[in-house]
Amino acid sequence: MKFLPLLIVFFSTLFAGDNAVSEGYQPGDKATDFKLKSVDGKMYSMADYKDAKGFIVVFTCNTCPFAVKYEDRINAIAKKYKKQGYVLLAINPNDPAVQPADTYDLMQDKAKEKGFVFPYLVDEGQKIYPQYGATKTPHVFLLDKNLVVKYIGAIDDNSDDASAVKEKYLENAIAALDKGSDPSPAQTKAIGCSIKAKKKV
Repeated sequence: MKFLPLLIVFFSTLFAGDNAVSEGYQPGDKATDFKLKSVDGKMYSMADYKDAKGFIVVFTCNTCPFAVKYEDRINAIAKKYKKQGYVLLAINPNDPAVQPADTYDLMQDKAKEKGFVFPYLVDEGQKIYPQYGATKTPHVFLLDKNLVVKYIGAIDDNSDDASAVKEKYLENAIAALDKGSDPSPAQTKAIGCSIKAKKKV
């Protein structure tokens, strides 16, 4: 029995560590705005869009195979929902020193090649993605016009095949937001590559 207190301390520490890992926003939190440079050389923030009904913030990149599979879908979503008043902003959170194919110049090439209709932004200094709690590329955050987080997670339920998608999580969440309802589910698991963080010295 003398080991029981030690076990209690061990498991308490273990679960406390798990809780500490889950940082970033949860549905219902208010997000902080940002001001980031896009591939067109201009700075963008959500405050620039006074009449927006909401914001689709997508953490993505040039290189992750999952992000590449979603490029056309993200572009289509941006086109579709721009007409309905929603602004899509894509942010590349990867450190180009860790992932050389995610440099600003190569982001410009990617945006031109794919005909991106949305700002493709650089998270310089990797300050924004930790605030949001993004862990994958792609990782989506749907915000209402007041920057309240309404949905977090995956775009849909099939990263491999757009034609085989059964659940369009993001689009369903936008539809709920349009009706004044809270999306259900409000959170799904993002499927993608880990964000390439700057190596600590």
